Amino acid sequence: MNKTLTWKLALTIAILLFFLYGIFGIPSSWSRQGLLASLQQRIHLGLDLKGGTHLILQVQVNDAVKVEADNAIERLKAELRARKINYTEISQPDPANNPDKIVIKGVPPEVSADLRSIVSERLPEYNLASGAENTWTVSMKPQALAELKQRAVSQAIETIRNRIDQLGVSEPVIQEHGLGQYQILVQLPGVDDPARVKEIMQSTAMLEIRQALGGPYPSEQAALQEHGGVLPPDAVLMKGKSIGDRNSDTSGETWYLVSRVSAVTGRDLRTADPGRDENGQSDVRFTLTGEGGRRFYAFTSAHVGDDLAVILDNKVQEKAVIKEPIHDTGVINGRFSEQEAKDLAMILRSGALPAGIKYLEERTVGPSLGTDSIRAGVRAAVVGMLAVLIFMLVYYHGAGINADVALILNLIILLGFLGFSGATLTLPGIAGVILTVGMGVDSNVLIFERIREELHNGKTPPSAVDQGFSHAWITIVDTHVTTIVSAFILFIFGTGPVRGFAVTLTFGLLANLFTAVFVSRVIFDYVLSRKQRGEALSIG
Repeated sequence: MNKTLTWKLALTIAILLFFLYGIFGIPSSWSRQGLLASLQQRIHLGLDLKGGTHLILQVQVNDAVKVEADNAIERLKAELRARKINYTEISQPDPANNPDKIVIKGVPPEVSADLRSIVSERLPEYNLASGAENTWTVSMKPQALAELKQRAVSQAIETIRNRIDQLGVSEPVIQEHGLGQYQILVQLPGVDDPARVKEIMQSTAMLEIRQALGGPYPSEQAALQEHGGVLPPDAVLMKGKSIGDRNSDTSGETWYLVSRVSAVTGRDLRTADPGRDENGQSDVRFTLTGEGGRRFYAFTSAHVGDDLAVILDNKVQEKAVIKEPIHDTGVINGRFSEQEAKDLAMILRSGALPAGIKYLEERTVGPSLGTDSIRAGVRAAVVGMLAVLIFMLVYYHGAGINADVALILNLIILLGFLGFSGATLTLPGIAGVILTVGMGVDSNVLIFERIREELHNGKTPPSAVDQGFSHAWITIVDTHVTTIVSAFILFIFGTGPVRGFAVTLTFGLLANLFTAVFVSRVIFDYVLSRKQRGEALSIG
């Protein structure tokens, strides 16, 4: 055996061992159960095989637009006051359907130039148009509106992904759903508590710390009566109800008067973790960013002796007295269970959703369906593989062993790739594996038939093998490249299982190029090196 053939055999064996490690890793035991457990840890199953939850969500993008418009209104009021421009009212005439439109009433005609200057400088993403009776309409530019809505969807996907990742769900699919406007597809394999996952995904968990100006009041009317029926400027009424009490009846709701502007918000959070107070009750401890901590310190320094309100999702969570300036840490109490404290901390860490979400579709795939799919898919793959292996042995005799070894190595490389990459195996992915086996047979048939033709033309076995591989190589590469391009297009434009099919097919084809051309040639060269000069080649 020459040196070239020796290193080729060594390379083939090394690749075989490498991808076997990708499939099984280092098993805890070499028993059947140990190998199966290692295989299940390395090869991740998709929703259609493992079971789980399939959700289609719609992002309520108008919520994000309304928040942006509310901020614009506050900026307008501040600028108009700073420039001493009078107005009677600033409002959104249709916040549900057209939240991007703001109407300003009662602005004197002589200061219209100043109003235009304010909008162009402070609100560049808005247009300004005049109307009857000294009214002005401020509306968001179409491009800015479209970008804001798309950004809300992207931020919602990222926030949901962060929350799902922290739950430890294996191989989730979270992506924009191309079949509807502002929709998100969520697939969670193996989820055994979809209700909790839905609650965590949908919760906005927007943290705000504001100055508490009054309360608690037993009702909204009581709060208004205490202030003569008119709330102080820049103050709003908010319900006060602990998240830890969300399963109790609502008769215990109270009301608080708080400042309209927040000192710090959830965007200023650095981290949040569950903990316990001095009484052993679960709470959530948070830490602010450097900038947030500076603003919080300035706020608490200016309001020592006053009350502050910790607000979550527009509900006052707790009210406390500011005894001394606070830098960058705080605690949220609320009669949480241990799990609720963990969930709240996780939601705060992942950030608030930019808009509400609505569930359009929910389907649960039971694990029994997944087991049946795995069994049927594996049975189809095994039966197909055995049929191909037997056919190659019968039709090509000794050379059929060559093809069978290459096909088995092809399958090992493909499964090893799935193990190393962490790719998810779906039912269409199993179809891709079976199709790869068919493509592998096609390559071997091309090569073997070419070798047969060369032998019939009187070539010696070594020359026939050399010519057979040389002439079949271009055809094999051509068929594989065109199929890989098609799979690449499927991966770009497909979703979920279609991508799984494209991934397994692509890597299977790359593996097949290696096994059909390199490994098969090495086996032929090894067989020829063991034969006497002039001895026939067994190829049917």
